[in-house]
Amino acid sequence: MPDYLRIDKDWQNQKIRQLSELEIPITSAQKLLVQSNTPQTTPVPTIPITGVRANPTDKGVEVILETLQGTQLQVTNRSAGNNFIVDITGGQLRLPSGDAFTFRSEKPLAEITEITATNIDANTVRVTVVGEKALPTVELFDDNTGLVFGITSATTATSPPPQPETPQAEPSAEADEPIELVVTGEQDSYRVPNASTATRTDTPLRDIPQSIQVVPRQVLENRNVRTVSEAVETVSGVVNNIKFYGPNTTNLIIRGVGGFGQAGTFRNGFRDVNLYGLTGVETIEQVEILKGPASVLFGAFEPGGIVNIVTKQPLSDPYYRLAFEAGNYGFYRPIIDLSGPLDANKNVLYRFIASYQDSNSIRDFVSENLIEIAPSITLKLGNRTNLNLYYEYLDYSADPYDSLDVLLSDGRKLPRSRYLGYPDEVYRHTTTQKFGYTLNHKFSDNWQIRNNLSVSLSRTKEQNVSPSNLVDDRSLELVAGKREFSGDVYSGTIDLLGKFNTGSISHQVLVGFDISRREDTFGFVESNLPNLDIFNPNYNIPKPEFAEFAVPPYQNTQSYGIYLQDQIALLNNLKLLIGGRFDWVSQEYLFTETPILNDSAFSPRIGLVYQPSQSISLYTSYSQSFNPSNAFSRNPDGRFFEPTKGAQYEAGIKADFLDRKLSTTLVTYQITKSNIITRDPNDPGGFSIQVGEQQSRGIELDIAGEILQGLKVVASYAYTDAEVTKDRAFAVGNKLIGVPENQASLWTTYEIQQGNLKGLGFGLGLFYVGTVAGDLDNTFTLEDYLRTDAALYYKRDGLKAAINIRNLFDTDYFSGSDGGRIYIQRGAPLTITGSISWEF
Repeated sequence: MPDYLRIDKDWQNQKIRQLSELEIPITSAQKLLVQSNTPQTTPVPTIPITGVRANPTDKGVEVILETLQGTQLQVTNRSAGNNFIVDITGGQLRLPSGDAFTFRSEKPLAEITEITATNIDANTVRVTVVGEKALPTVELFDDNTGLVFGITSATTATSPPPQPETPQAEPSAEADEPIELVVTGEQDSYRVPNASTATRTDTPLRDIPQSIQVVPRQVLENRNVRTVSEAVETVSGVVNNIKFYGPNTTNLIIRGVGGFGQAGTFRNGFRDVNLYGLTGVETIEQVEILKGPASVLFGAFEPGGIVNIVTKQPLSDPYYRLAFEAGNYGFYRPIIDLSGPLDANKNVLYRFIASYQDSNSIRDFVSENLIEIAPSITLKLGNRTNLNLYYEYLDYSADPYDSLDVLLSDGRKLPRSRYLGYPDEVYRHTTTQKFGYTLNHKFSDNWQIRNNLSVSLSRTKEQNVSPSNLVDDRSLELVAGKREFSGDVYSGTIDLLGKFNTGSISHQVLVGFDISRREDTFGFVESNLPNLDIFNPNYNIPKPEFAEFAVPPYQNTQSYGIYLQDQIALLNNLKLLIGGRFDWVSQEYLFTETPILNDSAFSPRIGLVYQPSQSISLYTSYSQSFNPSNAFSRNPDGRFFEPTKGAQYEAGIKADFLDRKLSTTLVTYQITKSNIITRDPNDPGGFSIQVGEQQSRGIELDIAGEILQGLKVVASYAYTDAEVTKDRAFAVGNKLIGVPENQASLWTTYEIQQGNLKGLGFGLGLFYVGTVAGDLDNTFTLEDYLRTDAALYYKRDGLKAAINIRNLFDTDYFSGSDGGRIYIQRGAPLTITGSISWEF
């Protein structure tokens, strides 16, 4: 990154100092950056900005917003894709006549597509700088004339920039205390200031009274993750649960609760795959984890939280990426990612992503492959309407797939390579198709309507060998099964988003209606198999014989929900979030005496945020969730069970440091889950009763950002006390399965910034998971472990080469349990992956 110079007549002789180096009186720039520690009790009037100018310089271009009252404006910035966005609160673009206007400068310099300034609501101006191929880097400086962001590029460093085009409206010549924006270079960030999952609006994280952590694309690439489960390892309070359906399925425990309820993910804010649906990583732009109950916007779900995958979108400028990865255990993966406009006016944009992955395993016999194909298209249907269409196809095959492990009664482990089954009788083939659209129309700068449709279809055929018992720590009793099952998820939403003021109080209101339908079928037949000697296995057995499939049982769940949410700015530093949702759920079963179950529930959320300064947010919140019961549990009177309920109290502090390059979140919470179905210890018939209650309390710390130039970090710690608080089958105080009391992670990278080795980087990761209970009776535990990852990479222009090492010291550990010693998941061994990619 080049040195930044003052943009004035003496710029050749003066180097601009960083804000941290300055000792200045209270000037307009300082007031733009730091809000007074004294809470404001009177509203700030809207300030007119009478002109916008884009002036070329020897190093780039500067954008000046002309106003007579710049001292009262507040500035926040964020990034979205290749866009760097600055929101200026308290102002309005106005001509001297009083009319509003929009400023646009197209292709002001190389590598910058356009700069725009427009009113987005009654008291906010948004300045957007669009990078041609990457996110522009914005370096913040202070000047007596206002706020300064430096903008340069490799091209403009050696040649004068072209003159920017004339804006759509001629600004006023009068100016005082201008705000200067000078934007430079490219930036890879570990810190993401905004997210949409918590509110379904693009809201700064500091304004959300709930913990939401974002794993950006840069972290995913630097760690070279292969699955969603690996992607969330840097987030506090999230641990992997056992997987039955392959590595590209998702099953997580969030804040100590969830189990199968946390299975699957959301995609761009809408229900996606279930327990055995596939999710690839090549389409992921970032992963957002909303912790705590999310029913107020997303309906029936477990109270621990949700994982939302934000996908890559079509780009307005040509972008091409070719990559190839290879590693031990026969792993290789070619990747292509192509995007750009299909017409000269950039009204039709496309993106096409595809990859193929093939690998073996440390486990004998295992062979797996994954195909991922994802085209998408964006249509600009006028200035105010956008339509995005997408399709994604994933195909997973394994012959055989990986087997689960066993834990012997004395704590011993079998060799990692031992296959605990009959490999010739095991295979799996799963396909998942995802498609849908997103339609947005803006009635005005303050009001828009959105309509979405999301469909996910998953099909699995497999033949499996399942353990049923381990006799004398040696003889494994096995059953062969042939299974076919499907899981289809249909989701549709329409909502209205608007901004308005009631006196001095501003509102951002979201009101919507959604409908979802989930259809599951599950057909299976079984056959007996000989026992397997786990110390001296003989895999040569006669082929098992299976009966014909009967009519597969099915379970259909349909839900309707209406929701209302209001984000209220009572003062500039006091914000209230309040919302509620009402759901109607109907479940239909083929295999029960009472085939229809109807439920309804109301889910509220309320939270308050107080910001004593621009860099600190204090918040507290309360929220509820619900999740319908299922028909697999038997009620003695034949009726369905009531939905489980969840309630959470949360309080926390969010703070930014180092000129907002480093963000931290410190949270404490308590979640209570009630109406849990548990077995009746007094009924030998196997009936259940609904008297259980579980509670999870904890403290979480998450840190993300840049400590020094080139030194970036993501760190987390979670203390989780998750236990049974009411039950007739399990003792009160027993720890919940798979929940560590202590969990911590650290991922850090350093990249050399100048000289002959510029672009050379190093990465180190430490991931600690404490001891966890293996079953609800707490008869055994899985020991704690510390895994070390490492990376070495080199980036120059569009070329990147990297070596990633997972489990550097080949730590042998168990990563999850299904509640017994014969369904244990083994952690991956030392894994080395080399990769090379070219972007142009």
